[in-house]
Amino acid sequence: MLCRPLMRFAKATLMTDTPPRPPRTVSATPPIVVAGGGLVGMAAALALADRGWSVNLVSGSTPPPDGRTVALMPQSLALLDSLGLADTLARSGAPLEILRLIDDSGSLFRPPSVAFEARELGLERFATNIENHALLKALSARIDDHPAITVINDQVTGTKDGNGSRQVLLAARQDIETPLLVAADGRRSAIRTALDIRVAHKAYPQVALTAILRHERDHRFTSTEFHTRHGPFTLVPLPGRCSSLVWLTSPEKADTLSGLDDDAFGRAVEDQAQSMLGKMELAGPRGKIGMGIDRIDTITAPRCVLMGDAAHAFPPIGAQGLNLGLRDISDLLACLDLSSDAGAPEVTQRYQSMRHKDISTRTLGVDMLNRSLLSPYLPVDFARGAGLLALASIGPLRQFVMRQGIGR
Repeated sequence: MLCRPLMRFAKATLMTDTPPRPPRTVSATPPIVVAGGGLVGMAAALALADRGWSVNLVSGSTPPPDGRTVALMPQSLALLDSLGLADTLARSGAPLEILRLIDDSGSLFRPPSVAFEARELGLERFATNIENHALLKALSARIDDHPAITVINDQVTGTKDGNGSRQVLLAARQDIETPLLVAADGRRSAIRTALDIRVAHKAYPQVALTAILRHERDHRFTSTEFHTRHGPFTLVPLPGRCSSLVWLTSPEKADTLSGLDDDAFGRAVEDQAQSMLGKMELAGPRGKIGMGIDRIDTITAPRCVLMGDAAHAFPPIGAQGLNLGLRDISDLLACLDLSSDAGAPEVTQRYQSMRHKDISTRTLGVDMLNRSLLSPYLPVDFARGAGLLALASIGPLRQFVMRQGIGR
């Protein structure tokens, strides 16, 4: 049973970006097709419909809960708030006011821990952490009630370039046409494969374990990340005395931990966390995810844009994944203001241009951090330790890094 939320939702801290524009009167015949029933696909369908576009959402079954959460940063919170999810965020989310990094790698150049505090930037919080499944349920309920969205329970198997449109191939139904196909169909995107877009995949020698835990001591709305030789071990606040876990470790250790019963797993988490939060007990589902990073040649094709994991996929480090996907949506909305034709070349070309720097910068940063933890070489240890020491000691540098971490 999950802990009950105890914190109010500070809406004023979320609306840090320009308020969303009102819906436009737009006719898209046939409707825009959004492929993918995950968080990004659902949010994209809802955002497009709220802006006046007619949408077909092609979605399969909803995945079961796996203990994964997302730390939603200010721009993401503003978008979701505009989609009517403020109450869900208030009930089920917890604020992240402090981010603490602790070196637990056994390095000879072990630096002091670093604490980033939101108040240094004049903010009440860096982000709001919420369980993925709670967010999915809220988005699904909003979609079910939206008159401009038609949900098609099917899977997209491919796509073809049509004459002034794009043909969408479905597994169980007749193919449909659309002026714009939004591919949010995940890391193994069938649409991306059909478009013959090249993907450079780099597998990491790691597995991520996820879980939701209850603990004895208050987390004080502090997210704590231990840097270990197998990757980050992170505890992120949830409402009450609960936290979500993302534990990157070796495949061998992941298999051992996954084989533990719930009580033994809680003790293992407590030991790895150095008993910082006292006794740990399972309070929700557990999950296990293989790790890797994808570099994708392009995120557009004629009358098609990729977003979410179909456009960029990397390990759950630094809370970048879903936040990056929600920025995909915000930028697509801005691009659609250029034309009443949703799939016009100026729309897709500008989307590619707007998203390139954000995606490439975040991908590079996550990859470098993860590789620095896995590297056995002393010069890399020294550089990483020096960087953390500089962040602990130099206020303006620390504030710059914090600003980059929560937005553009």
